Amino acid sequence: MSKILGIDTSNYTTSAALLDTETMEIIQEKKLLPVKKGEKGIRQSDAVFHHTAQLPIIMEKLFYQCKDVHIDGIGVSFAPRLLNGSYMPCFTVGDSTASVLGTVMGIDPERTSHQVGHILAGLYSCNNLELLQGDSQFLAFHASGGTTDLLLCTPDKNNIVDIKEIGTSLDLKAGQAVDRTGIMLGLDFPCGKELDMLACKSSSKFKTKPVIRDGSCCLSGVENLCRKMYDNNESHEDIAKFCISFLCDTFKKMILSAFEKYGEMPLLCVGGVMSNTIIREEISKEFGALFAKPEFSCDNAVGTAVYCALKRGMI
Repeated sequence: MSKILGIDTSNYTTSAALLDTETMEIIQEKKLLPVKKGEKGIRQSDAVFHHTAQLPIIMEKLFYQCKDVHIDGIGVSFAPRLLNGSYMPCFTVGDSTASVLGTVMGIDPERTSHQVGHILAGLYSCNNLELLQGDSQFLAFHASGGTTDLLLCTPDKNNIVDIKEIGTSLDLKAGQAVDRTGIMLGLDFPCGKELDMLACKSSSKFKTKPVIRDGSCCLSGVENLCRKMYDNNESHEDIAKFCISFLCDTFKKMILSAFEKYGEMPLLCVGGVMSNTIIREEISKEFGALFAKPEFSCDNAVGTAVYCALKRGMI
């Protein structure tokens, strides 16, 4: 039984996955990094420590499910983005582990970015890897704790997919807005799932005023508006719904701006924020967007395994 091993050690999650290139079935294991209640994130030094402790456990659980497996390739994320200067210490844990395993197994790991991994995991989840064939472009909207990026994607022989940022957040990122609002409401970090459940309990409708500048957005205002609602003793459900509605309306305007400039094309949505129920429903309805399943939308190692398989021509 031949499989591709994927590894990803992001600022949120330790994850590993095995891809069967014959059946295209995935087995994955992942674990969130521990964050103390009330804190809005984790220091990189702590992230590195926790990944170092968690990755062996994750790997043991993964390989327990698939004994006597033969690894034909290793894919790993080494940086947040494929840009000069893109670096976070947390990714060194996965990268160094892949290097050690590769040395032992006689395999050169295929290294890519966390962002490319998200896009490939999304395409795998939607059964749309064919978007990487030919010369046709597609859009990918990556919204998570550290990104709010609208990306023009072009199939590329060397990197599998060439990414051009055509829209981003000029200040606060979408995931930061979610987490800061959630922490204010007493939720545990990361707050996406709990804020989603709160928002779905609200029947209120809100008119928002997204700030868009040349295809990019500003999101710092949503935190201030949610704080004002909190100080006015408005319900936690309504505050959560307003936060999500503001983000959703912002995303819609960014997408429309991109379509006006580049023309309509397939749209893929990935990242933890894009697993939100309201956002998925609204953007799917309006744009027919492709959404990764939640387990493939949040941080995971599936995309790095898919990357390796594509680089080696195994799928």
